[in-house]
Amino acid sequence: MSRRTADGDGATPEWVKSSYSSNDGPECVECAATPGAIRVRDSKDPAGPELGFAPGVWAAFVVYASRG
Repeated sequence: MSRRTADGDGATPEWVKSSYSSNDGPECVECAATPGAIRVRDSKDPAGPELGFAPGVWAAFVVYASRG
């Protein structure tokens, strides 16, 4: 996990909140695509820890999670 808020080039990532998240619920997840990684964090704690995944690993996870 990391606590970075910007990539090495100084650009701030564009965080996108999950459509399944609500402002008053406990499940609030945001993702940001950066060069070389997909980053995930808790939207209620934007300064908190982040998870980073290689794009191929993230794509495999999305396929797996979509199988419902």
